[in-house]
Order: sequence, then C-alpha cells, then structure tokens
Amino acid sequence: MRVLLLAALFVIGLVTGLLGAFVQANRWVTAWPWGQLVVPWGVALVLLLLLILIRGGAWLVHSRFGAWTLLAGWLVGTMVMSTQSPSGDLALSGGTRQWIYLLGGIVLGSAVATFPVIESQSRLR
Repeated sequence: MRVLLLAALFVIGLVTGLLGAFVQANRWVTAWPWGQLVVPWGVALVLLLLLILIRGGAWLVHSRFGAWTLLAGWLVGTMVMSTQSPSGDLALSGGTRQWIYLLGGIVLGSAVATFPVIESQSRLR
C-alpha cells in the first residue's frame, strides 16, 4: 500500500511540475504614473501549491520520504518542461521569473521536505 501511495505522490509532483511550468508565467501588469507594476502571481501560486502538496505528502505517508518523492516528481516534470521540444519551443526559458520558480521551488521545497512529521496527540494514545 505504501508503494502505491509513493507512486501516486510522484505522479502528483510530476503533474504539478508539468502544469506549473505554464502557470508560473502568469503575471498581472498595471500602469502607474511612475511606470509599470508587474506582479508575478503565477510563480507565487505554484510555489505555494507545491509547498502545501509536499507537506501533505509527508503527512499522508507519515514519513519525510513522501515529501521527497513528491518533490522529485515536481523536479522531473519541471526539467521536462525546460528542455527544448522538437518544434523548438520552451515552456521554461532562462528569464528571471523562471529562475525564481525553479530555484525557489528547489530551495523552499527541500526546506519543507526536511521538516519532521509530528504525530498528533490523539494517535499517541
């Protein structure tokens, strides 16, 4: 049963990486008297979702290994989307927003995956 849960977590991470590569590009742009204000809401949304999913994976399996499995799936999906397709297209290019998405996901995801899984008081009794 645990192997199936880990496989499902890897697939969830993979799908999050594949879809997150497109969502991270969304941004809100508005003109102000002093210039444009650009808010990259897609990056923040996908990173927040990734961190929630990583903690959920750890709690689901009752081990940090669940969190690391989901993070590995996200990393594989993200790397697939950063490679050039046969038509020459890239979902993740080398811009600042994409670097923040990739490095932020790796650093924050690794930090969240290392948090210990604490059992609730009701399970200890």
